[in-house]
Amino acid sequence: MVTGGWITQADRSRWQQRAAAELAAILAAHPGIPVIAWTVTASGGALSGHVLAPAAGRRALFGQWRQALGLDEVTETPSAGGTPAYLHARGARGGVAVSVTATVFDGGEDSR
Repeated sequence: MVTGGWITQADRSRWQQRAAAELAAILAAHPGIPVIAWTVTASGGALSGHVLAPAAGRRALFGQWRQALGLDEVTETPSAGGTPAYLHARGARGGVAVSVTATVFDGGEDSR
């Protein structure tokens, strides 16, 4: 509980535990979707998923996770040169902020 404007270590720990439990529920509910990298943030206990699949499948996998999680707020930000594009979807599940991101190379090549 946050009291007097101070955030305690116990608050942060509780937020991370709630986010980790929500991640476990998400993974259990969607065993057929290929895995992505997940991060539980230290400050607010949010979940951040990162699509790191081979370049050719990133956009599709991003779409699968976005749809599975019911993330309605989606942005696509192209780079100045047109590729790559940065995809970001966000929302909330079980009181936990959740986002999924991917960098896509529509030319079919991963420049990393």
